[in-house]
Amino acid sequence: MSKELIAVLLLALGGFLAGGVYSLWKTAKFFAVVLGIAAVLAIGGAIAWLVS
Repeated sequence: MSKELIAVLLLALGGFLAGGVYSLWKTAKFFAVVLGIAAVLAIGGAIAWLVS
C-alpha cells in the first residue's frame, strides 16, 4: 500500500466516525464523545502519516 492511500483511508475513517458523532449526539452523548475522540485520532494519524 502506498503512503498516500493509507492516509486517504484514515481520513475516510475519520469522516465516517465524525458522521457517527453527528448522528449520535442527541441520543447517546457518551458514545458520541468516544467516536469523536476516535475521529480526531484517525484524522491526526492521517496528517502525521502524510507529514512523515
